[in-house]
Amino acid sequence: MADRIERILERVEKPVRYMGNEVNASVIPFAEAEVTFAFCFPDTYEVAMSHLGMKILYGILNAMPGVLCERVCMPWVDMMDALREEQLPLFSLESRTPLHRFDIVGFTLQYEMSYTNVLHMLSLGGIPVKAADRGEGDPVVIAGGPCASNPEPLHAFIDAFLLGDGEDAIREITILLRDCKKAGLPRKQRLKKLSQIEGVYVPSLYNVAYNDDGTIRNFTPAEEDVPTVVRKRFVDDLENAPYPTAPPVPYTQVVHDRIVLEIMRGCTQGCRFCHAGMFYRPVRERSVEKLLSLAQEMADSTGYEEMSLSSLSSGDYSRLPELCRRLTEQFEGRHVTLSLPSLRIDSVLKDTLVESQNVRKSSLTFAPEAGTQRLRDVINKGVTQEDLIEKLRDAFENGWNSVKLYFMTGLPTETGEDIDGIAGLCKAAVDTYYAVPKQQRAKGLRITVSTSVFVPKPFTPFQWCAQDMPDAIRKKQQALRQMLNMRSVHYNWHDSLTSRLEACFALGDRRMGDVLYRAYELGCRLDGWSEHYRYDLWMQAFEDTGVDPAFYANRVRSTEEVLPWDFIDIGVTKDYLKKEWERALRAETTPDCRGHCNACGLQRMKGLCAACE
Repeated sequence: MADRIERILERVEKPVRYMGNEVNASVIPFAEAEVTFAFCFPDTYEVAMSHLGMKILYGILNAMPGVLCERVCMPWVDMMDALREEQLPLFSLESRTPLHRFDIVGFTLQYEMSYTNVLHMLSLGGIPVKAADRGEGDPVVIAGGPCASNPEPLHAFIDAFLLGDGEDAIREITILLRDCKKAGLPRKQRLKKLSQIEGVYVPSLYNVAYNDDGTIRNFTPAEEDVPTVVRKRFVDDLENAPYPTAPPVPYTQVVHDRIVLEIMRGCTQGCRFCHAGMFYRPVRERSVEKLLSLAQEMADSTGYEEMSLSSLSSGDYSRLPELCRRLTEQFEGRHVTLSLPSLRIDSVLKDTLVESQNVRKSSLTFAPEAGTQRLRDVINKGVTQEDLIEKLRDAFENGWNSVKLYFMTGLPTETGEDIDGIAGLCKAAVDTYYAVPKQQRAKGLRITVSTSVFVPKPFTPFQWCAQDMPDAIRKKQQALRQMLNMRSVHYNWHDSLTSRLEACFALGDRRMGDVLYRAYELGCRLDGWSEHYRYDLWMQAFEDTGVDPAFYANRVRSTEEVLPWDFIDIGVTKDYLKKEWERALRAETTPDCRGHCNACGLQRMKGLCAACE
């Protein structure tokens, strides 16, 4: 098999994607492991190797006695075709072991448009695509990540889902399946035991009944001793949680080719469109001292010359100026770039910029999200245009000349005035740059404006909303293209047809699994890449299965409707989300919950949320 793999590597566009053997990659012999785990990323190597979660779990698993974890990425079309032509199975990077030989196959679900990739990877790896078709010798297929918060569209293909933080749960799952393997327990018993682990959902152990109008009547366990509610897993001690200080270093450039420091997890701002802001609550920070230690270890083990401070909202880290200053001092002379992504407009920024003067400047990113104050209040983005202008002025005066501004179109209650407001805010940003004295500002202003399409997400106050129809979205994008045709501004927008499918999967139930399987049969793959996305084939899949995409993407739901994910407890309650939806319709904001508990539901879990104490 090794010789045949080498031959096909000579035929593909980027063989480095499949070579493995990177610095810091695991070198545990496959045959010596008591239990083997294939960590599968359903996108290309360049995307996979930028994902922090994979690096965290890869490090945890390979540090466990008797456990081996290897990586498997979605191959590009040339490699997929070559594997099928040569009748070779999809294999791991480290030992080139076929996927079907692993005991556990785990997928991370980061993006709805990667779902067909999951099915293709299973098929290429010699594993039955449908869970019901797997036998005793097949791996147990699990999945986690943010999209697992609505697991139902993938219910037919995944044996078990892990909901929430994975650091502790992945150990429990792996140990349990190792013990089951040693005891020779049959597959059905293994899955039943998995369902007893907090945070694990086994879809084959539940039944769903529907009303005549297509909505869900009820969702019930199919067997005794199966939990009625699946509670999300939380890591309560982020300070001491495992962190990958020596991750594999790719031989090729990847999307985020740098040290990634996760400074905090969770967000307290409560933006009503944001799934991550609700799903990853509560906020947990790492100390400056811990971060300095992690940064030093990662710089020494990887040789990277850029460092990113990662979180949902880095600007809300309580000691950000101090952290930037001390990182600058620690790496003085090593020419390490410090990147500051995910900065809220109303966060403390000026001191941070000043502290970063000795570090090469990269682009600053801000997300106003909406063009008018009314709509920002609807979505609970409690910032003003004055906030943005003040922070931009600070940035321009301190030598920054590249800024990214993110907005959404199609938000609930949006009007034409809100679209006009996006262009007006961008013009004000340009004017702010030119108001800085010429001798003080950096040359070459570049403002990149990006508009995504609002996609309703589960576990948000907007989970009951309808998405705009594609034609309405395109009209708004066309208007913005004309209004943003101004000096120093570059405009990007997201495809409305892609966003419609995202909404179908984000809000879908088990019937979306039929659509997914039919799309896979029709050849849909790598749907997250515009050159491969076939909307026509997806529409054929909907037609062939008798499913209407508008039922999922473009329908307003009653707040009393049973939603496909209602059996999951993420900490934030449905009652709280209803109240937030009502406040949104009144354009009322809800304050940041740091130091002020808004009773979102986490107060039930004593000791987890500092704001609840």
